[in-house]
Amino acid sequence: MRRAVLAAAITGFLAVAGSMLLPSTTAQAAAPRDPVIFVHGYASNGLVWAPMVGRALAAGYPASRVYAFEYDINQSLVTSANQLKSYVDGVRSRTGASKVDLVNHSMGGLVTRYYVKNLGGTSTVDQWGSLAGANHGTTSAYACIIFASCQQMAPNSSFLQQLNSGDETPGSVAYRTWYSSCDGVINPYQSTQLNGAVNTNVGCVNHLAFLTNGTVGEQVIGWLD
Repeated sequence: MRRAVLAAAITGFLAVAGSMLLPSTTAQAAAPRDPVIFVHGYASNGLVWAPMVGRALAAGYPASRVYAFEYDINQSLVTSANQLKSYVDGVRSRTGASKVDLVNHSMGGLVTRYYVKNLGGTSTVDQWGSLAGANHGTTSAYACIIFASCQQMAPNSSFLQQLNSGDETPGSVAYRTWYSSCDGVINPYQSTQLNGAVNTNVGCVNHLAFLTNGTVGEQVIGWLD
């Protein structure tokens, strides 16, 4: 029930925002953009992406090409990644797009990376962006260590050892991360950075503010463009 309500709320937001912010017919006639899928982090849901969605729509994204993926934050990240795979396949089928862009926050970095590296995502993802991603784990995960997802997000877990072995940025996907020494949740904050990615230090931005910070938002949407 909760997921259905959240999905309805996201759909409603997109519909309203899209009617207010879609560009002119001439602009819409341009080559279609890759659909972008936003993936939230721990103790969160798709609604946290409302500010970023608004920026995407203002930049010319049709509402039909902007999505927010929801998953159970306590289940295994492998399970969540498999659900993301099905979701991506559904978006591609619905839109006719061959590839999508993924933008994640916090634990969403691990869900999306597992999909890209282990579930065929290198052939279906064009751009992958990580905001304060827990890409090499965080000691904050010890606070919820009873759950599978937090066990996997803890530094040096077997999940992370496998995920970060070999090439951290496989395939022809364009990878970029945004990180901050003021994060406060990703410890150490350098955990977000990936070898082979464009790693961007955004200055002093706390963990949740990555979702609303204007400079970060502009950089993300501009990069997707």
